[in-house]
Amino acid sequence: MKILIIEDDEKTADFIAKGFREAGMIVDTCHDGNEGFDRLLIQEYDAAVVDVMLPGLDGLSIIEALRKEGDQTPILILSAKRSVTERIEGIRMGGDDYMVKPFSFSELIVRVQALVRRSQAPIDASKKAQANVMKVADLELDLWSREAKRDGQAIQLHTKEFSLLEYLMRNEGRVVSKTSILENVYDYDFDPQTNVVDVLVHRLRAKVDKAYDEKLIHTVRGMGYVLKKKS
Repeated sequence: MKILIIEDDEKTADFIAKGFREAGMIVDTCHDGNEGFDRLLIQEYDAAVVDVMLPGLDGLSIIEALRKEGDQTPILILSAKRSVTERIEGIRMGGDDYMVKPFSFSELIVRVQALVRRSQAPIDASKKAQANVMKVADLELDLWSREAKRDGQAIQLHTKEFSLLEYLMRNEGRVVSKTSILENVYDYDFDPQTNVVDVLVHRLRAKVDKAYDEKLIHTVRGMGYVLKKKS
């Protein structure tokens, strides 16, 4: 699950991002309304958490402009404003849910997950299951049950292994650098001068590829890693 946080208070944004990443989500953050609007138009997110008071475009203007563009990304509004009128205005502009600061993080994450579930809810159960499952070759990753399978066989993954596999599958066929893995899987915005990425990739390979002739996780020397099937 990929989430965008648009929040001008960096401490609040970092707090939310850390909690989402610990829950196994991929998270991007930005602190400016114009940048947030551009990211939502250019990139694909499962949901966004948007503050109301932002430099550049304010949160409600972002939502209104997105809906005019036909973008239906689920959006939860965060605001210090408490009046019923202000909450109604946020929903009227196209917001999907509204929480007032200060907030409970456990409630925030449950509400965001509920928004994503509703947005992906298809007409029947088979389509719903399909929407939640990522596939590359015979490898499957169920984002809701947090289960992985290859050739129908269950793969037991720890939290970081699951997050790395999701990140690689979302970028199928594209090389991802060690730096991008550190940022998106480990929440490091610096090089810790350790081989944590190499160790994690090695562990994931042992579970995903070792027992199979066709290898899906490949090293691109000097650049990073890529998950892809044979062409």
